[in-house]
Amino acid sequence: MKIVAVTACPTGIAHTYMAAEQLEKTAKKLGHAIKVETQGAMGIENELSQAEIDSADVFILAADIAIEQPERFDKIRKVEVPVQSVIKNPEAIFAKL
Repeated sequence: MKIVAVTACPTGIAHTYMAAEQLEKTAKKLGHAIKVETQGAMGIENELSQAEIDSADVFILAADIAIEQPERFDKIRKVEVPVQSVIKNPEAIFAKL
């Protein structure tokens, strides 16, 4: 499965990146392709292109705040989860896909 994701938390420091790392590690373990954009204190990093979004099967939004440019994801199936859920039990997120 091809997955795109965005992680973002209120402070935009540790949890944003911890969630991104968990998504990447778990996707690899389960045999999925994933690209994760982080929206943290440094702004948007590892920004997803519209082509990457359009070619993905699903979008995981792991955010506790409103993300920048949410309209990019209007036409893709979306799974929304709190950042803590990804950090504590990432495999449960993938089970929802």
